[in-house]
Amino acid sequence: MKIKLANIFVEDQNHARQFYTETLGFIVKHDIPLGAFQWLTVISPENPDGAELLLEPNENPIAKTYQKALFEQGIAAVVFMVEDLDKEFQKLSAKNVEFKVQPMTSPHGKFAIINDTCGNWVHLQQET
Repeated sequence: MKIKLANIFVEDQNHARQFYTETLGFIVKHDIPLGAFQWLTVISPENPDGAELLLEPNENPIAKTYQKALFEQGIAAVVFMVEDLDKEFQKLSAKNVEFKVQPMTSPHGKFAIINDTCGNWVHLQQET
């Protein structure tokens, strides 16, 4: 068993595509029109055959409530692993990304939390 697809709810798919590709550096894998929305997934350029992240519209009231509650409580909706958190911090800071938590050390390595501007906190993790 392996993880091939995970989702994150977003307020606007076009804005999410821009943030996740232009700001974070992911690549669009699928962009399939589905009525007013699309099946929109992104992948890491470092692992093109790895897991896909579905940027799913939060149009369902339950999804909207869930996403808002996570955000208001400061809970990250997704965790991304990075090789060098300090380097990512510099790169993302230069792109004016909002950091809820700047890089800090924990028992499991270094981490930071950013605002994806799509209604989510994103946890960045560097393992020790």
